[in-house]
Amino acid sequence: MATGIIGTGSFLPPTIIDNNELAKLVKTNDEWIREHTGIVERHIATDETTSYMGAQASLAAIENAGIDPKEIDLIVFATLSGERATPSMSCIVQDKIGATNATCFDINAACSGFVYAFQTADAYIKSGLAKTALIIGAETLSKMVDWKDRSTCILFADGAGAAIVRDKEHGVLSSITHSDGSKGMSLKCKERSTRNFLNKKQEDKHYIQMIGPDIFKFAVRKVPACIDLLLERANVSKDDVTYFVLHQANARIISSVSNKMGVPIEKFPMNVDHCGNTSSASIPILLNEMNRNGMLKSGDKIVICGFGGGLTWGAQLIEW
Repeated sequence: MATGIIGTGSFLPPTIIDNNELAKLVKTNDEWIREHTGIVERHIATDETTSYMGAQASLAAIENAGIDPKEIDLIVFATLSGERATPSMSCIVQDKIGATNATCFDINAACSGFVYAFQTADAYIKSGLAKTALIIGAETLSKMVDWKDRSTCILFADGAGAAIVRDKEHGVLSSITHSDGSKGMSLKCKERSTRNFLNKKQEDKHYIQMIGPDIFKFAVRKVPACIDLLLERANVSKDDVTYFVLHQANARIISSVSNKMGVPIEKFPMNVDHCGNTSSASIPILLNEMNRNGMLKSGDKIVICGFGGGLTWGAQLIEW
């Protein structure tokens, strides 16, 4: 037996901003954005919060799995953009979906968040601490972006994805996560400064900042190596993998990984064109699209791989 996915769900805010709309805010154009990122449009939250989107994705996953929310005994919510410091996003979702028997906590591993959440749920289930887990990746990155910064505002977007996992015949065959804090400032966003009656400095506005070339080189170097080690540990070849489901950072990174691995690009499904980069939400949103479109068959071997802020990266090999 193994920890496997029995249901998926996602939620995207209904407001869509295309590249031509962005060109009104910052010096860019549709052709440049498509060429450099593969993104055509992205979903942007208006009134939707991170917890609301996470709850909507979770309800869809619960329905897809055909379970009662009270069966869920663990909720792991991956995000870097929650609307509250406390209560946690996972506790808010627990209340919204009626998962009254769940232990809840949030994690922040940026764009690797869903992979980390899956690994955590897998460890809980294998140890006997949980039987049925809800894992969520949700982000409202639009509130953290400087809409005058072309290097970031064209990339990031909002949305949520979720999965129900439990012990079943097919599931996780191998799992890897890594971190390198020494390179963390390549992708950063500062929180509020220390400000109290002793320190009365003015509040700063902090936005996501990224050294794009550094992140590109990091991803193209680390992702193939991570996947190779993952498959080696499971004694599975690249040819045996049906799909490589990567974090949807941008199309150029995914294409470069495909080329470096010598694997056809057709094995790398993408939705970055209409979703943009939704950080921890990108993998579960794409998994849900694939699941709902009938792309995933029982017995298929799938690699999911996240990479991003921290710096963090990691992957799982899953038998569907």
